[in-house]
Amino acid sequence: MAESQYAGRGQQLNKWHSEPGKNLTFSILLKPSFLPVTQQFDLTRAISLGVTDALEPLLGEKLKIKWPNDIYYGDKKLGGMLIENTLQGSQIKNSVIGIGLNINQEIFPTEATKAVSLKQILHSDYDLKIILSEICKNVEANYLNLRSGRYDAVRKAYTARLYRLNEVGNYRSGQAFEGSIVGVTDDGLLRMNVAGEERKFNLKEIEFLN
Repeated sequence: MAESQYAGRGQQLNKWHSEPGKNLTFSILLKPSFLPVTQQFDLTRAISLGVTDALEPLLGEKLKIKWPNDIYYGDKKLGGMLIENTLQGSQIKNSVIGIGLNINQEIFPTEATKAVSLKQILHSDYDLKIILSEICKNVEANYLNLRSGRYDAVRKAYTARLYRLNEVGNYRSGQAFEGSIVGVTDDGLLRMNVAGEERKFNLKEIEFLN
């Protein structure tokens, strides 16, 4: 676990800034050789669920997963992760999961307009080691579900916790449009209802708007 992080990487090369000693910034090494390359998004699902399962007792139903793996409270970003897989043939040899969560930080850079922390939400300091332990325990539980072949359970739980699920929102893919998220394909594409038709997007094809 890092004490501070000033140039952490997120999806699409976004940077992550963490005030020293206030937040959780850590990495997990897994060896999911049982998981075919075609199902690697199930690992994203399991890790995202592990984090939200650990925090839900504190934050309740407003805690969501913004596709693919950002952790949101309401419309604010509580944290995120970056998963880097090393492939060997048709299997995943190693996975390094970097996770960053805002816990006790109260002041963020002006450009981090969506950032929020556990302390800002609940007005209390939290023990980083206790939260880290809960996250690791819940990540392990969801990871073991994958290893046991319970893919459907993991997929359903992930979908149920999606940010903006079945809500009309504003997005951009070349041009702005209204749509509602209806789910995620097995291989991780975002499924949306747009003007009565289902469309699918990968990470680089769509932007969430306010």
